[in-house]
Amino acid sequence: MGSSHLHAARTDERSEPSASVMATRKRATLLLSALLVPLGVLTLVAMVLLWPSGDRSSLTVASPYATAEGVSFDRGTVREVGRGDCPSSQATVDAGGTASTCTIAYTQPAAGGGLIPVEVTPELAKAGSVEAGDEIRYLDLSAVGQGAAAPYVFVDFVRSVPIVALAVGYAVVVIAVARWRGLRAILGLVGALAILAWFVLPGLVEGRPPLLLGLVGSVVIMYGVLYFAHGVSARTSTALLGTVFGLGVTALLAAWATDAAHLTGVGDENAYTLVNASDELSISSIILCGLIISGLGVLNDVTITQSSSVWELHELAPDTPARRLFTSAMRIGRDHIASTVYTIAFAYAGAALPVLILVSLYDRALLDTLTSGELAEEVVRTLVGSIGLVLAVPLTTLVAVLVVKAVGPRTVAPAGSATSPAAAVGAGTLAPGQRLVALGERRSRRPAGEDA
Repeated sequence: MGSSHLHAARTDERSEPSASVMATRKRATLLLSALLVPLGVLTLVAMVLLWPSGDRSSLTVASPYATAEGVSFDRGTVREVGRGDCPSSQATVDAGGTASTCTIAYTQPAAGGGLIPVEVTPELAKAGSVEAGDEIRYLDLSAVGQGAAAPYVFVDFVRSVPIVALAVGYAVVVIAVARWRGLRAILGLVGALAILAWFVLPGLVEGRPPLLLGLVGSVVIMYGVLYFAHGVSARTSTALLGTVFGLGVTALLAAWATDAAHLTGVGDENAYTLVNASDELSISSIILCGLIISGLGVLNDVTITQSSSVWELHELAPDTPARRLFTSAMRIGRDHIASTVYTIAFAYAGAALPVLILVSLYDRALLDTLTSGELAEEVVRTLVGSIGLVLAVPLTTLVAVLVVKAVGPRTVAPAGSATSPAAAVGAGTLAPGQRLVALGERRSRRPAGEDA
């Protein structure tokens, strides 16, 4: 008897959806397409209109790596590090003075030749960062009259090997765990970086509207990343709608906050360089665009999780009313919101840790510290991004519930049969693995009156 029930259930699972189910699926797809296709076309048109010309003739930026005639940047490997008379104080010694003592990295040039004394900056010497075996870049002034400067001056470390190794390790881990979807996600990330490099950054340099630039670039990135990594489906389209909504809220909040909080960015040395580079560059515009882009990854994470949660809950219990399905998915969303808010705050705190330490040493009130020019941008970025993702959760959940109810069950149960996994347990029409899932669903239901 049990075998016949099981055979009937499996036969039913393989049955084709009815015409009514196919019609509802088609209507749901058409509804999502009616919203997303025009939005995508509008975004592409805006992208074409905002596309930078590539003309940088008005830009004057002095490269810190540009050198005078006879001066070059070279590479070498440190063989020994020690204390000695600073080569830069040779002029003082020639004038009858006393030589200063500093840290010297005796370096083997990559081009060949004997060891050369590269003078290490006091900051690096104090930290003890330069060690034997390190590959470094140094400024070679030996061919010109250096005056009071050292003939060889430390510039930077060569970090190619460890960074490439980390990138390869990251790709291997992602692909090994997520497999084909992980590979697609990495390729999508490469495409997103290309949009930033070829569209957003040049557009900011040429003075394009930062609000439109950040919003259009972000929407294009999300269209590509979501569909490429997760495939074209109703749940992906639902997540995309929630993401676009969150981006819109973030953009509006960022535009208001940048002006209201007077985020000028003029306290940054790089900002001074950009201000002097071109009359068309606006630091406030750059900050505004950055506020929009900074929350992309977390927002995508939240919306795709909510959309997938609704689908999974619906597949476990297709007869669950829309209201209960929404409240169940929002339980997941609340947990995700809480952890994501921490993620944003800690990510920004980690990036700004040196500034936090420095500001904490000042004798100032906490409110004055958090609203100071040094920290205001990070605080506003955290708050704006968090508000956008929090509001995206209920909207994504609501859209997903409406769509999944419009799609309907994947199969049509015969008359008189159990239609939900929990009910099918009692009827004995489920395989052992399905029975465990259904029992888990039944036991996980919360008591009536518990906070939804």
